[in-house]
Amino acid sequence: MIAKMSKVYVVGRATERNCLLDALADRGVVHITPVDPAAAAPDEETTTAIANLDRAMQILESIDPAGETPEVEPADAAAEVLRIERDNAERRRRLASLHRQIETLAAWGDVRLEQFEALKQRGLALWFYELPADEVADVDAECVHVVAERSGRRVLVVAVTRGREPDAPESAEPVDLPSRDRPTLRAEAGKIDRQLKDTTERLGRLAHLTDVMSQKREQLAAKAEYTTAQRSGLATGGLFAVQGWVPADEASKLSRHLTEAGIDTAVEQIAPDEDEQPPTLIRYPRWARPTKGLFDILGTLPGYREMDLSGFFMIALPLFAGMLIGDAGYGLIFLLLGGLFYRRLAAAKQAEKAHLVLAVGVCALAWGVMSANYFGVTPQTLATGGGYVQTVGDETVPDYGALFAAGDGWGAAARAMTTPAVLWRANEQAGLFLLMKIAFIIGGIHMALAHVRRVIALAPDQRALADVGWVVIVVAMLLIVWHMVFADVAQTPPAVVYALVGGLILAAAFARPNRNPVVRVLGGFAASLLPLINTFGDTISYIRLMAVGIATYFIAFAFNGMAAQLAESATWFGAAPVLIFGHGLNIAMVIIAIFAHGVRLNMLEFSSHAGVEWAGYPYQPFATQQIREH
Repeated sequence: MIAKMSKVYVVGRATERNCLLDALADRGVVHITPVDPAAAAPDEETTTAIANLDRAMQILESIDPAGETPEVEPADAAAEVLRIERDNAERRRRLASLHRQIETLAAWGDVRLEQFEALKQRGLALWFYELPADEVADVDAECVHVVAERSGRRVLVVAVTRGREPDAPESAEPVDLPSRDRPTLRAEAGKIDRQLKDTTERLGRLAHLTDVMSQKREQLAAKAEYTTAQRSGLATGGLFAVQGWVPADEASKLSRHLTEAGIDTAVEQIAPDEDEQPPTLIRYPRWARPTKGLFDILGTLPGYREMDLSGFFMIALPLFAGMLIGDAGYGLIFLLLGGLFYRRLAAAKQAEKAHLVLAVGVCALAWGVMSANYFGVTPQTLATGGGYVQTVGDETVPDYGALFAAGDGWGAAARAMTTPAVLWRANEQAGLFLLMKIAFIIGGIHMALAHVRRVIALAPDQRALADVGWVVIVVAMLLIVWHMVFADVAQTPPAVVYALVGGLILAAAFARPNRNPVVRVLGGFAASLLPLINTFGDTISYIRLMAVGIATYFIAFAFNGMAAQLAESATWFGAAPVLIFGHGLNIAMVIIAIFAHGVRLNMLEFSSHAGVEWAGYPYQPFATQQIREH
């Protein structure tokens, strides 16, 4: 549930400002709102230091600690890491430029420029030309030598003379000596390589300080928070006052706590006005607490005056994820991952995320067992593998009767697989239709419950009747979609149409209460048209639960087939990487699908019907501890 908030004003002596703030931080219940938001900010030096530490620790995350731990202050270590990163970026750019220059000078070989100068001092002049290959003989000099071939049947030649300029044909283009030679460029590149190696080793030593830098970062963050609290208040006439939000059940205890701390204060608490938006504090039921992990990942919260949907999410999201995954083997992997990372997440005060992964794993495992799907292996796979097939027309199909009656391992495995598989059907089309029906029914129930929740929240307000009408509309829309997809005739039963119209009338009549009946009905009807169209689309959109689950199966099936073919032609040692890669890729795609479809159905379709816009901001009390749990 969303905790009720009270607005509080706390006034004390200006001389006891820090003592008052210390007492508030010790209590840790006041979400301070600044009197002047523009002034409520930490000093620039602290902000810069925090940003430097964050950037430095991000750089060091990818570096393994090595060597001795340097004796450097955390701030100095962060500055050094950033300086090394900047210098190394410039060195890498320079190194790339040198390699490009070395490649362009390939025609000159490894001759040094000073060697040309030595020849000049001995009276030998070297002239370089680019000209067509068939005109090399036309160059008149003591010595003419082809240095390199150019494009377009042209060559680079060197002509050696003793003081005079050689005679060259008109097509010859003079070529100047490069400003630097390859050996010099290689020497500079080697120097830069050594610098990069040395700085990498230095970063390895500095990586030992990440824990110390993290502690320093926490200290600076606490200082920044304290400074912000100081600047959030109002100091005038020898008094210091702060304002903020406190859970209503904590507000009455605040004055007593300040008195026990020896601070003379005046505390006033009032209920929030209708136009005020207090922060949102959700007090999750223990069984629904894993959804906090999802809200933390998404960074979303319902508004203060909206509804807490965590209980609905806790039921629907794992169920949807299980249907999207649809594989008992994958469900087992999710369970193993949740158990594997549980201690690490619990140590980071994020055990809810591990619990959510475990819940998803349980649902995926259960759905996979009920649909007889284990890593893409189904009764069809067993029938084909065991040779229990029959020809029907031009197609080869599984012979399930022979498979289940068989006394070999294939038959035993098939019987064990299908015994708990209440969703599996020997007829593939019948099985597909069953999954479609389940998806539509779940969607209808899901959206109807959203309006039932609104009815409970609004009652006894007459607007609750509008949501009663929407419950009728959702059920009628489900029946319309059901009739369109599964019925043999196109005409919708009249009773369903009457129900839809009746629900629309009820929704329009009470959605926007007004003493003028014309304004009430017309306004309500106009406000209901777009949601009515959306309800039809939302009902159909739940079919994605079936479609994505089927796609997951076919991807697994395809990779199993590729691995089997590879094993037949080569060996299972060669097929194993295909299986690992294929199923790993499929699991990664399933994780994306959970957010793209499972989360979407809750955050958009369901939430829009529940009237939740996720417009809230988190309750963050001014407190001594750096990690808070709510």
